[in-house]
Amino acid sequence: MVTPIKHETGSLWLTVKAVLWALVGIRKRSGYENDLVKISPLHLIVVGLVTVLLIVVALIVVVNWVVAK
Repeated sequence: MVTPIKHETGSLWLTVKAVLWALVGIRKRSGYENDLVKISPLHLIVVGLVTVLLIVVALIVVVNWVVAK
């Protein structure tokens, strides 16, 4: 009898870490390859868009705060 191979799926934290490493631009090749296997592309896209949205909102808040002073 052949045992099916279980693919370990990535957690939300693993996806967030992968997106943050991608924004910084520093990542080991082995870590990148692990992410390709474990993380769903849909999760990566959603977390990436949310992260970029949060960065844009934070920049708008900081600029409005600095200009108001």
